[in-house]
Amino acid sequence: MPPVLPDSASVVSDGRPSWDEYFMAITELVASRATCLRRKVGAVLVKDKRILCSGYNGAPSQIPHCRETGCLREQLNVPSGEKHELCRGVHAEQNVIIQAAFHGIPVAGASLYCTTQPCSICAKMIINAGIKKVYFKKGYDDPLSLEMFAQAGVELIRLE
Repeated sequence: MPPVLPDSASVVSDGRPSWDEYFMAITELVASRATCLRRKVGAVLVKDKRILCSGYNGAPSQIPHCRETGCLREQLNVPSGEKHELCRGVHAEQNVIIQAAFHGIPVAGASLYCTTQPCSICAKMIINAGIKKVYFKKGYDDPLSLEMFAQAGVELIRLE
């Protein structure tokens, strides 16, 4: 298992939030737009202290939200972390990468701020997109994602 690095930067000496705190606070605001009934997740891509794109979890565009249809995973009693394909929602990390691609924004070398540690499906996308660092707040029990991030050299940093 690769180590998850602790928060490296807190409040700067002049009383302002650190860059990490600033971007994570924005990520939490992005998560408030999520339409998933089980978990609200937000993601923000950052490069050179500039926000490139944001995304949150929920149904694809033009598709009814789970609030309207109900949660398929709950209806089928699917435990958290299993059978991700049995969900009408797109993960926040997937959405932020998709939105960047849709708008022609290059993300190679960027950092991802996410309210929740990415799952293994999102880890594959993050690795292939060339994202180098992932900052997250809440853990997620997916050892495969940790293993893949370590093998790919993607740095994981948990912000408290």
